[in-house]
Amino acid sequence: MGWQLSVLVGILMLEAILGHVVADLVEDKQALLDFLQNIPHAHTLNWNKDSSVCQSWTGVACNADSSRVTSLRLPGVGFRGPIPRNTLSRLSAIQIVSLRLNNISGPFPSDFSNLENLTALYLQFNSFSGLLPQDFSALKNLAIVDLSNNGFSGNIPSSMSNLTHLSALNLANNSLSGEIPDLNIPSLQELNLSNNHLIGMVPRSLQRFPSGAFVGNNLSSEIAPPPISPVEPPNPQPTKKSSKLSESALLGIILGGCVLGFVLSALLIIFCYSNPEKDNETFSKKPQKKEGLVKKKGAAAENGDKDKKIVFFEGCNYAFDLEDLLRASAEVLGKGMFGTTYKAALEDATTVVVKRLKDINVGRREFEQQMEAVGQMRHENVAPLRAYYCSKDEKLLIYDHYSQGSVSSVLHGSGGEKRILLDWDSRMQIAIGAARGLAYIHMQNSGKFIHGNLKASNVFFNVQGFGCISDIGLATIINPIPPTSARAAGYRAPEVTDTRKAFQASDVYSFGVLLLELLTGKSPLHSTSGNESIHLVRWVQSVVREEWTAEVFDVQLLRYPNIEEEMLEMLKVGMACAVMRPEQRPKMPEVVKLLEDIHRGSHTNRPSSEIRSEGSASPAVMAAAAEMGQSSTLQQSQIAVSSAMQSQTDSSASQSQAEPPAAAPQ
Repeated sequence: MGWQLSVLVGILMLEAILGHVVADLVEDKQALLDFLQNIPHAHTLNWNKDSSVCQSWTGVACNADSSRVTSLRLPGVGFRGPIPRNTLSRLSAIQIVSLRLNNISGPFPSDFSNLENLTALYLQFNSFSGLLPQDFSALKNLAIVDLSNNGFSGNIPSSMSNLTHLSALNLANNSLSGEIPDLNIPSLQELNLSNNHLIGMVPRSLQRFPSGAFVGNNLSSEIAPPPISPVEPPNPQPTKKSSKLSESALLGIILGGCVLGFVLSALLIIFCYSNPEKDNETFSKKPQKKEGLVKKKGAAAENGDKDKKIVFFEGCNYAFDLEDLLRASAEVLGKGMFGTTYKAALEDATTVVVKRLKDINVGRREFEQQMEAVGQMRHENVAPLRAYYCSKDEKLLIYDHYSQGSVSSVLHGSGGEKRILLDWDSRMQIAIGAARGLAYIHMQNSGKFIHGNLKASNVFFNVQGFGCISDIGLATIINPIPPTSARAAGYRAPEVTDTRKAFQASDVYSFGVLLLELLTGKSPLHSTSGNESIHLVRWVQSVVREEWTAEVFDVQLLRYPNIEEEMLEMLKVGMACAVMRPEQRPKMPEVVKLLEDIHRGSHTNRPSSEIRSEGSASPAVMAAAAEMGQSSTLQQSQIAVSSAMQSQTDSSASQSQAEPPAAAPQ
């Protein structure tokens, strides 16, 4: 009876704890809904009572067990008016609040004193006004406070000296007045009080900060000068003669003092103004990154210039700004012809892919128009462009992160890692997904849009495992890729001499190379030990012509039974897409249908020896095959492929002594 009572008590306690946790999250959710309902905003947020606040709400993050809201990041959403009372102040577990770059007005929210767990507060670039709260002691965990570029007035509260964890304070560009309090906080590493109406002396505890932290005020001395020892007169009483000598000596001392004062003043001016970059160090220190995403230039980037915002597209759930990217830990994923690609991990655990472009050959307006066109594309097989950033010195594109990597990295390995085994169904799904995505791209802009740089490293795996195309529309805005570039040559159609002037048929050629890559497991271009370049398309053509078709296919595929017909059909499609003459290549909608038919056929229990009738292939495919003189060869080669598969699974089968006509790219 005793143990049963203990179990019952334990169950009741567990229910009480779980009920309390659920109640807290429900209260957090309602507080956010009340906030959104009572503040005007320009952009629509995907917040509603029926969705998960921790999983899907834009700008909201929760703790590890999703029991409390701990972060709210909504920069540049278009909020205006004061923060509604008794809304955000109910988020008792909140640690980060970022409402920067909005148009929020009114006084500093007095009820924020309830947020005892708050560690970071970002309210810069709004329209706040009035006095700062005189008592900051309730916000004892604050480490970062940025209230810059508002209209706050009055004194800087001396109670800020009680914020013992404070590491960064930015009150620049307000209307604060009075003397600077003695903020003797050892943990304070970054300070910016510039461009206010402050008076008096810089406290000794703050003289360790650069002069740029105090410029634009009415301070009597930004850095107090060291004391000068007084000059004592000689002890003996002078005679009349010596009096004249003393006057001369005194005059010399006065003149010397003036010269010394002038020199000291000049040195002080040089110290203060000769190194503007040093003056601008306030709020420029960032955590160490593996490699920087953006090179900051001047105070505009440092202070978050309003004209240099990240532009997010509709439907994007991300909520961060350039400063968040600057703080992000960045890992280089690859360096390509269009720039460097990074994996960026933000402070709120959001992970995105950032492509830093180089060699842009169009103006800002044309760049933005192209990005707007790409950003509006929505298709399950097209990697969405979530946002972009455009300034004179930087062009950044922001995408979702695909955790499985690119088709190239999986098929060939990357970074010293071995290639991953891809079965036939996976390769079919990659091909079908990429074909659907490319067909969709070709339908945009009244059927005139091109990709211009299709390759395996630009194809990723979506959540269903189908191919998903990225890097859309960049070829036309980047300086032309040299024809000698090995990376481009393997996928580039023969007729393309300027990558900015490619055609949809050129994309079809590149897609054909991708199909051959999936079938062979080999790179599009390879240099042999004798420095001989072997092009995958020409190698496949030569192998098929010499009736060595079985040698074409990736040895990893030979272990799977009953797929030889599907492989041969895909080979036909790939070779048709990669013919020399662009007018003979099929259109992408036709390619999609062919691949989908092959995929459907692979799920029927058709005997592996049955050969698909030639009528199942399109006229374009057959014409291309006939042009290369291999139509009959492909039909006759299925038996050879079947035999090769059988020998792969039969360890006692003898190997053929003959060699294929050319070395294969690896």
